[in-house]
Amino acid sequence: MYIIGIAGGTGSGKTTVTRKIIESLPPDEVTLIPQDSYYIDASDRPLEERRKINFDHPFSFDWDLLIRHVKELKAGKAIDQPTYSYLECIRLKETLHIEPRKVILIEGILALFNKELRDLMDLKVFVDADSDERLIRVIERDIIERGRTVQMVVDRYRAVLKPMHLEFIEPTKQYADLIIPQGGENEKAVEIMQTYILHHKSLAQ
Repeated sequence: MYIIGIAGGTGSGKTTVTRKIIESLPPDEVTLIPQDSYYIDASDRPLEERRKINFDHPFSFDWDLLIRHVKELKAGKAIDQPTYSYLECIRLKETLHIEPRKVILIEGILALFNKELRDLMDLKVFVDADSDERLIRVIERDIIERGRTVQMVVDRYRAVLKPMHLEFIEPTKQYADLIIPQGGENEKAVEIMQTYILHHKSLAQ
């Protein structure tokens, strides 16, 4: 089994890079573990309070569950991955049954933050992008997927995304084995990474 962590700021292109890795591998050989699925359940709080959750702070994640699930997959055991609703800001009752496969991708803004989780990884990747480009992508995504207005996104960027990125996300770049500038648009870097993964996946079998 080959475990890869893919981190980077909100809107950096992590999802694009992850998708391209998945597309380069046989579908029955790769499993995706989105860190977003492991937000702490806040269903016991009122909706207005839940909407104020700082999703970019390390405290918002259920690290124990995420680490336990990765360890179980590494041990050859299946897991029931949680699902999370951004609209309601709660963990849903539905889970996804995930089987262990040859390549495990752990993708999220703080995928490289926790040392215990990092130590389970064979390859650590940080997807980098210009801050202006990240903001544009966040505006486009949050309007379409999360029902926010442009002003709501900009206010959140100034108050939360930018300071959290500088304090918690950007520093994890130091732990990366590979940094991909320009996000998923950097075709050469993505191709090099795909080749590297294919080679080491075969060695890990």
